[in-house]
Amino acid sequence: ELIRGVENAAKSAGASVVLTESGTRHAPGPEWIDGVLRRRPLGVVLVFSTLPDELKHKLRSRAIPFAIVDPAGDPEPDVPSVGSANWAGGLAATRHLIELGHRRIAIISGPEDMLCSLARVDGFRSAMSMAGIDVDPELIRFGDFHVAGGFRHAEALLDHPEPPTAIFAGSDLQGLGVLEAARVRGMRVPADLSVVGYDDIPLARWSSPALTTLSLIHI
Repeated sequence: ELIRGVENAAKSAGASVVLTESGTRHAPGPEWIDGVLRRRPLGVVLVFSTLPDELKHKLRSRAIPFAIVDPAGDPEPDVPSVGSANWAGGLAATRHLIELGHRRIAIISGPEDMLCSLARVDGFRSAMSMAGIDVDPELIRFGDFHVAGGFRHAEALLDHPEPPTAIFAGSDLQGLGVLEAARVRGMRVPADLSVVGYDDIPLARWSSPALTTLSLIHI
């Protein structure tokens, strides 16, 4: 979805997009900047990343603008970024489940070493605290934002002696994994288990039942 959005915006400006997968989810690999400088692009968009000072200096020295989408860490003031309102999303999703009457609520966030994952958990904790509900540490899980991770963690949660009655999945893909874990157990959603996702990807509308999800963007 992010790539499609970048391509649509570039196309409207008469530009094309070169896509590179490099390094880790925290920063591009050392070879990345050489390719960028050779191509002399109009601009650079990084996803789930940080930008070391050396790379920032090289881009700025060539007058190449850059921005980060959903930065992996806390972006520095001089780094333009566009991110999801992660804390507010975690708060809103959990409040929705609380308003449905749930008290034993689990969360499957993303990787524990990513700022967006931790912020969604913080929003979850805040909503529970405001409602006067104790948080069971065993119901807080860190996944990988993918379907298989959501399925695996949902299985563990639903096998718990006191399973949750609702699960907030930190991504729609993980939410689809939760739905599958419920299905193979013969559980009905939402009658037996309520599920809320995050991202509002088109695929979520085609699940059965359709996945309740959040779409929150912050600039």
